[in-house]
Amino acid sequence: MARITVEDATRRFGQVTALDGVSLSVETGEFVALVGPSGCGKTTLMRIIAGIETADAGRVVIAGRDVTRLRAADRDVAMVFQSYALYPHLTVRENIAVPLAMRRLTAAQRLLGPLLPEARRRRATIGADVAAVAESLGLGTLLDRRPAQLSGGQRQRVALARAIVRHPAAFLMDEPLSNLDAALRVQTRREIVDIHRRAGAATIYVTHDQSEALTMADRVAVMQAGRILQVATPEAIYADPQDIQVATFIGSPRINTLPVEADAAGAMRLGGHALPLRAPPGAHTLALRPEALTPGEAGIPARAEAVEFLGESALLHARHEPTGAVLIARLPPDAPRPPAGAPLRLGFDPARALLFGADGRRVPARIAHPRDHALV
Repeated sequence: MARITVEDATRRFGQVTALDGVSLSVETGEFVALVGPSGCGKTTLMRIIAGIETADAGRVVIAGRDVTRLRAADRDVAMVFQSYALYPHLTVRENIAVPLAMRRLTAAQRLLGPLLPEARRRRATIGADVAAVAESLGLGTLLDRRPAQLSGGQRQRVALARAIVRHPAAFLMDEPLSNLDAALRVQTRREIVDIHRRAGAATIYVTHDQSEALTMADRVAVMQAGRILQVATPEAIYADPQDIQVATFIGSPRINTLPVEADAAGAMRLGGHALPLRAPPGAHTLALRPEALTPGEAGIPARAEAVEFLGESALLHARHEPTGAVLIARLPPDAPRPPAGAPLRLGFDPARALLFGADGRRVPARIAHPRDHALV
């Protein structure tokens, strides 16, 4: 098993910069999710690590070996694709065996296998390895079927089995669950995490689905416009984003944002409304997760627009009329529901407030009372 390191990778396609000096390290046994919107560079980075594409600058190191100029077959990584990439004319057994046959058998042994004693012996060991991996993934009874006879989840497990059967140094997974329905995605993502833990290899998982990234990964790398904005644990990415693009991309419903101003003394105001925060002078953006907002006697003035009932909670939509911003507060399911058009106040815990400067980066803020402390 091995550590994966990408150093200052840059890739351009004509006038478009797909990767802009990206660096990332994944430790042995670590599961890192690359998440971001379509076109942000996730798949390009994955393909450069795999050796399918070559970076214009930078390097890739796997297990302490610089593999930047090595072809994909010599990098000892296994890749699971969005499309599964199974051979339709081969059985499950034969699909899983392909990487072992390519590595353990010569061209003559693959062609004349039954006639060569050494080829028969090697094929027997391949068959044993295939059977063991198939059994661990619940595919033991499906080995003689072809891909057309399998469900989407079963095909995905076959693709995973083919990747892990040769015990590679690292796993690369490019949106492997995007073709599955919602219920099957939830089930299969737990299976992938279990497979990763058993294999113990460094794993990079590309997805545009933040719920997959947050629930599966040890660390999450958020990408935007060819750059990695932040790499941290799922908890830190959600509660302590260091860039406003990270804050607005991660979280459902989307984080609330409001334009605020701090005067020369650091006192912060939202329009004419004073806020319980102090910050460096200037224009900033205040960001509040829906669960940080609570209707009450005091707080940000707004007007109710709608309430969405979600079962375990309800979402209150209210408009801050001076700025036109729609604020979303997460409420208990049995909380009172203000009628549309009703004026209300939305208070918030200043300890959970996030503040960002004009450049989008976090700005230090503190609570405006004698017992103030830093909000990092």
